[in-house]
Amino acid sequence: MPPFALKKVKREMKALLVMALSSLCATAALAEEAPTDVAGQNAPIVEDYTYSTHLDVAKVVSMSTIPDVCEVVPVKMEYEDSKGQRHILNYHVMGNGCSNG
Repeated sequence: MPPFALKKVKREMKALLVMALSSLCATAALAEEAPTDVAGQNAPIVEDYTYSTHLDVAKVVSMSTIPDVCEVVPVKMEYEDSKGQRHILNYHVMGNGCSNG
């Protein structure tokens, strides 16, 4: 084989190797992002509170602290419903920093 043909073969092999590795990396990245049935069942449902929101709170898991400011602030409550499904409820409250005088 002439030397220029070997260089061409080496270039093609490098290109094939790069393509194979990049497809392997892409496949691995997609596999990590794909939700599983177990992960989907345990992931909490995130919802924003409105006056028409039906709440089924069986157990409060955690609540964010209300800051000492005199303004409306966003807070979160994580809870489990009567079926054991976790929820994260986003809502707004008045901060604890207001004086009544």
